[in-house]
Amino acid sequence: MQKVYTNIIQISGDVITVEAEGVGYSDIAQVSTRFGISLAQVIRIDGKKVYLQVFSGSRGVSTGDKVKFFGHAMRVASGHDLLGRIFNGSGTPLDNGPQLSDNLIDIGTPPVNPVKRVIPRRMIRTGIPMIDVFNSLVESQKLPIFSIPGEPYNELLARIAIQSEVDIIILGGLGLKYDDYLFFRNTLQQHGALSRSIMFVHTAADPIVECLLVPDISLAVAEAFALEGKRVLVLLTDMTNFCDSLKEIAITMEQIPSNRGYPGDLYSQLAARYEKAVDFDNAGSITILAVTTMPGDDVTHPVPDNTGYITEGQFYLKNAVIEPFGSLSRLKQQVNGKTRDDHRTIMDTMIQLFASYRQALEKRAMGFQMSSWDNKLLRYGKIFEEKMMSLKVNIPLEKALDEGWRIMAECFSPEETGIKKSMIEKYWPNRQ
Repeated sequence: MQKVYTNIIQISGDVITVEAEGVGYSDIAQVSTRFGISLAQVIRIDGKKVYLQVFSGSRGVSTGDKVKFFGHAMRVASGHDLLGRIFNGSGTPLDNGPQLSDNLIDIGTPPVNPVKRVIPRRMIRTGIPMIDVFNSLVESQKLPIFSIPGEPYNELLARIAIQSEVDIIILGGLGLKYDDYLFFRNTLQQHGALSRSIMFVHTAADPIVECLLVPDISLAVAEAFALEGKRVLVLLTDMTNFCDSLKEIAITMEQIPSNRGYPGDLYSQLAARYEKAVDFDNAGSITILAVTTMPGDDVTHPVPDNTGYITEGQFYLKNAVIEPFGSLSRLKQQVNGKTRDDHRTIMDTMIQLFASYRQALEKRAMGFQMSSWDNKLLRYGKIFEEKMMSLKVNIPLEKALDEGWRIMAECFSPEETGIKKSMIEKYWPNRQ
């Protein structure tokens, strides 16, 4: 029988403190006030003192109100009835559809045991050359998209959601502007991708605690589908808002702050979410792409800094393109040797030539005399930026590789590329 408590001893912001026993961390409670009923989550336990974050805020809560603990953590419905649906951070429908209560699963469970994992071995095609060719996305990978506010990272995520060759897309919005929420919904709908997608959306106007729940709900649902054999891609935007919510609650709880006011367990909080990425043995997989905005374009900021130690590389979005020298996929070697035999050759050679192009730009900017080789590099770099780096380019991997050969043939002779003769004879365009 669920015991009801009426001894609320403190109300601080959206956090209430109750004296109770037999309560677990992250347990869900129901707070009954004269204005209605709201859910709350246990965020700290100190002896008999239990601290709860009220989902809808503590406005209207008084010390004599009733608190009933459910004895379990937050749960969310799972199953195919979720497909095409949109929910808020606590699992309540936002699309005027029915509330789902079947196949309830716990959220915030531990990551998968390593013995149940297999080595990542399959590529996820996106139609974006700067990903597919140069930093291939690997199934079960966890990658952040490092960016500054104002870059088109949500547009990039939406495009990945539409074009990725996976079974299910789960989009978790954290602190989204309402316009961004509408953008995701309308874009997925217009391109026919909403039917294989599930959205959990926390907007900037919603309670802070729901921002903390979105990654856990998204990943719990993803895991349920992955165990059914589905290839699931989880897209989260923006994890910096998630970390700022952690900081705000830590300040409310009067915890001793760490670097720049963030809680000392920031790394653990991030790792608990990112480590849910997995390729199951004899089942499906979970792949995570998460936007991380960097205040002031500072990669040493605590959020991107901690994220970089957890994830397997990053996509660096700058000036509306995926920057080749700031981006890295540490698992790309697992798959790009299995795509086409010239994939690694194109990847290595074109990036090497592009690095030389950047040096030629510096040389020109400093007023040095330009050689014929420098002029070739300048021409090559401009074409590369237009036909490969631009996010407007949308072509399959094989066509992108063919385009790479054409670009090099347009600017250089075969000998100038340094590519071995067997590859030149097989792929060089217009060879005699």
